[in-house]
Amino acid sequence: MKKPTLKAPKLKAPDLSAVAGGSRTGQSLLAGVAVLGLVFGIAELRPPVAPAAGATGKRTTAQVERTALVCPPPMQGAVGSTTLTLFSPEGGSGSTGTGLLADATRDNVIAAQTPVQPAASGAPAPSGSPAAQPAPQPSGQPSGAPVAPVLDARLTLAKPGVPAAGPAANNDTAPGSFALATGNLAPGFTVSQTTSSEQGGSALSGTRCAPSGTSFWFSGASTGPNRVDYVTLVNADTVPAVVDLRMYGDKGLVENELAAGIAVAPGTFKTLLLSGLSKGPVNDLAVHVVARSGRVGAGLHALETGKGADWLEPSADPAPSVTVPGIPADVTTAHLVVATDSSDDADLKVQLSGKNGWFTPAGKESIHVKAGMTAALDFQFAAETREGASAIRLTPTDPKHATPVVAGLRVDRENKGKTEAAWLAAGTPVGARASLADNRGGQTALILTAVDTDAKVKVTSSAGTNGGTPATKDVAVPAGTTVTVDGIDPAGLNGPYALTVQTVSGGPVLATRQLTVPAKDVPAFTTQQLRDDHATVEVPQVAADPGVVLK
Repeated sequence: MKKPTLKAPKLKAPDLSAVAGGSRTGQSLLAGVAVLGLVFGIAELRPPVAPAAGATGKRTTAQVERTALVCPPPMQGAVGSTTLTLFSPEGGSGSTGTGLLADATRDNVIAAQTPVQPAASGAPAPSGSPAAQPAPQPSGQPSGAPVAPVLDARLTLAKPGVPAAGPAANNDTAPGSFALATGNLAPGFTVSQTTSSEQGGSALSGTRCAPSGTSFWFSGASTGPNRVDYVTLVNADTVPAVVDLRMYGDKGLVENELAAGIAVAPGTFKTLLLSGLSKGPVNDLAVHVVARSGRVGAGLHALETGKGADWLEPSADPAPSVTVPGIPADVTTAHLVVATDSSDDADLKVQLSGKNGWFTPAGKESIHVKAGMTAALDFQFAAETREGASAIRLTPTDPKHATPVVAGLRVDRENKGKTEAAWLAAGTPVGARASLADNRGGQTALILTAVDTDAKVKVTSSAGTNGGTPATKDVAVPAGTTVTVDGIDPAGLNGPYALTVQTVSGGPVLATRQLTVPAKDVPAFTTQQLRDDHATVEVPQVAADPGVVLK
């Protein structure tokens, strides 16, 4: 027998004013009954869309539709210049999207929350980045009504597969910036910030702009007499943020009430000198930036007398086993700082990647980190290994006693008594795909480490901002080894380009880009990791359940 089809009745809320003399309780009860009736009708008339044909399991994946990143203030000093580079790899589907970067000001942050096109900046648009037009005002808006802020883009991205580059604000009080990408530009969207300066000698300061968050770890900071370290906080959201800086040294947590409850208003930034927060010099610090409320973009910049300057790479979240990738082949010394905020000590085995896999360096077999403290270890690479680029792996000496840690590594190039430094950190695998912008012809090297098993990756070099032919290369990385990939510049390159690494098989693989600028004494260099771009997200499947309103 065919089952009868039940249709939900069209319900209309009763006019409660007709209940003469009714009490407020009675009126509220009738209103509640009416609302439940309306909700039940909607549930019956609008069932969820059925899962796509052929879909299996309880989850599926979907392409991200919007990506937002935050860059720190340039930190240029008296002499220097900063370049910002935007890139989105090809392969994104959907509508033609918008990609842009703007200074993190109050008006820009507010304007970014509305679906309007950015206004043309007063400066000429960089090559390959046509300036956008201002959005039209809504029709019928009363004369004299307040006009919503219009986003003033410093830089725009025209299409996937071709980066766009331009200068940051060229002054010491320049704010941080934020970048947005939508539609087919959102998957894999990445932004790099690179500063050339003369801070105590030629130096490169590079960083990969990252999403706003509530927790950031930096290991290897210092308030010693030869260091000037700053934490930068940028609020690119429309809600206030309150932030704590928790600093751990070799004697435990560094107490200072000035490091707690730091307010960062929407569309503003703060720069905090660490030496003013530590109550005395501490040479090996781990800094945990924690947002109590709201979100921020966080960075930590270090300037060391005689060793140049750079941004500290943020460490991966605390974990019992960590790997610090990207040690260049020509560094001479390195300084490792490991920290834990756990109530347990950490005993860790130390290994370096070599041409035949992981090995234990003589005299550096292990490191002990006391609960809530930091510990340091120095390396002389000229004496311990001459096998090329490398990585450091830290694992529990006793798997049954695994304590989460974070790690950072300062690496030094030396020549004729002069030194240039860069800061590395515990990393995360590239996953399915990762990209990094601002690579330069003849100055770029890609360093790959396979942690546990043999792996194969595909490396793609994009066209330059002003021309070039994209190129791809398959690279095999044996387990426990580090491979330097040279000869990856695109043919006919004109302008900076982007690198994309995709895992083909095996894994996990950690990837680091080394950028070097020639100098008469010691070459200035900086390194940044390529991290999983999370271009897709898992979406749970749902089924119709009208009874949910009765549960």
